[in-house]
Amino acid sequence: MTSLLAGVLPVLPTPFDAEGRVDADALRRITRFAVAAGVQGVVFPGFASEVETLSPDERRALLAVVAEEVGGRVAIVAGASAPTAAEVIAHGKVAAGFGIRALMIQPPKSLGSTAGAVAGFLAEVAAALPDAQIVLQNAPAPRGSDLTPETIVEVVRATLQVVYVKEETLPAGPAISHILAHRPAHLLGVIGGGGARYVLDEYARGAVAFMPAVELADQHVALDAAWRAGDEALARTIYVRTLPLLTLQAVYRMRLTKLVLMRRGIVESCTVRAPTPDLDAQAIADIDANLAELGLLPLAEAAQ
Repeated sequence: MTSLLAGVLPVLPTPFDAEGRVDADALRRITRFAVAAGVQGVVFPGFASEVETLSPDERRALLAVVAEEVGGRVAIVAGASAPTAAEVIAHGKVAAGFGIRALMIQPPKSLGSTAGAVAGFLAEVAAALPDAQIVLQNAPAPRGSDLTPETIVEVVRATLQVVYVKEETLPAGPAISHILAHRPAHLLGVIGGGGARYVLDEYARGAVAFMPAVELADQHVALDAAWRAGDEALARTIYVRTLPLLTLQAVYRMRLTKLVLMRRGIVESCTVRAPTPDLDAQAIADIDANLAELGLLPLAEAAQ
């Protein structure tokens, strides 16, 4: 039976302590925060989890933490991207051991951008993981392959286990429209990316979900609920209020996510392993001012 993905599916960051070691207890708190905020699912590990910096053992242990904390209450999408099919399959088997079927896979850039090469890669993975539900991640260059919407449709047609597409090329909106206009019958939906910076356009075009960072999960749940209730004005109000912080998040990435989680009392460190721009005092003051505007930080603290 296929599990459905919809709504807010945040990518969980990997918390590290001051010495750069993974902090499993902090990941438990992050997962609890997301679930308590009302998200429909969580994603781990993804690019925003600094997945490239994690060893296989760290990756396995942290996914176990997420699975235990979620406890079946919401969906889990396990990141399974890797340079080779053998590695993707190995990640998929680890996820299956925790009862996770949904796998997000970004085709290796080494494959190129032709439909045949990408479909062949995914077919090899699907054959080894017959119960997997594949979310095909189409990331923009230079990190991703930047597949055209025509290529995406061709790949999906060739691979029945690809039942979702996470479309995050820029601009994503026209690509989402094209994929849905030519969707194969087994494609259950398209999921937006881009850190929720384009979520209203994605939803207006028919996206079924979006995958933001986690630090504003409660705000994103409220936005999603308003949209689904038909209150587009409220959804836009929430979107406009959160957009300045999301714009900063596009620059500072995981550092901002972790700083906001610190400000919200969820983690104790904003240490990162991945190359990420530093936050100086002025940037931190700007972030705090945005948090105060959202009511997530007292004005007195923002002024310090």
